[in-house]
Amino acid sequence: MSESEMKVTVNGTNVFGMPLLSFPKIGLPGVIGDLAEQGFARAQIASKQMTEALGEAYSCNARGATDYGLRVFEISHANAASALDFFVQLLGSKSAADILTLSTEQARKAFDLASDQNRELWALGQKLARETSEPVKKHFAKVLHQAG
Repeated sequence: MSESEMKVTVNGTNVFGMPLLSFPKIGLPGVIGDLAEQGFARAQIASKQMTEALGEAYSCNARGATDYGLRVFEISHANAASALDFFVQLLGSKSAADILTLSTEQARKAFDLASDQNRELWALGQKLARETSEPVKKHFAKVLHQAG
């Protein structure tokens, strides 16, 4: 079958005049219809609540990611300034012993600083994950409670 033979016409039939997939509307009588309507209404409410929860989660995530990114930028700036200070001190050294002493001190300071910075970034990452997931957990629990 060619591509042109597969085109759909405006009235909902293909070029062969055969109807496309369509499902008849079924009217459910009495109690069954009422239950279906109630189920549909509950599903709509749950969907709306979960949409709100996801909106809150995205908002929290955006704020947290911004805070995290700014902190990484601040840390990078501080590390670059520290490295520049170290090189200035190296240029002022008068002996190999001074260079060795400065290098040892710089390595120790850099290690301690990196450990502190990693702990801080880890804590920010955990906070970001917690704050992002909290709205979803809260709304999900609410929806489950209402369904029960």
